[in-house]
Amino acid sequence: MVSGRIRHIAIFTLKYPVDSTEAENFLADGAHILSAIPVVENFEVLRQVSSKTDFDFGFSMEFTNQEAYDTYNLHPNHKAFVEERWKKEVERFQEIDFMKQDF
Repeated sequence: MVSGRIRHIAIFTLKYPVDSTEAENFLADGAHILSAIPVVENFEVLRQVSSKTDFDFGFSMEFTNQEAYDTYNLHPNHKAFVEERWKKEVERFQEIDFMKQDF
């Protein structure tokens, strides 16, 4: 990752069974809606495989800088997804934002 970029990761557990059609639809819709926001780069849908955490999934994406990340957070499609899907279908979550550390 290039210095100054931000990697945003949201790890979460849905209110549905992991292998359910509802979970698959949520992940696919999230990928379609969020990755289409112009400032979003390198969007990935992730499935948890470690026994060290009990979250099931993750969305990971990158932004060129803080301004791009702020634009994403305020984008109407992101806000609508949070209100209409995330708040209704996600049981719990953790968000983590990283910036590359240069030495």
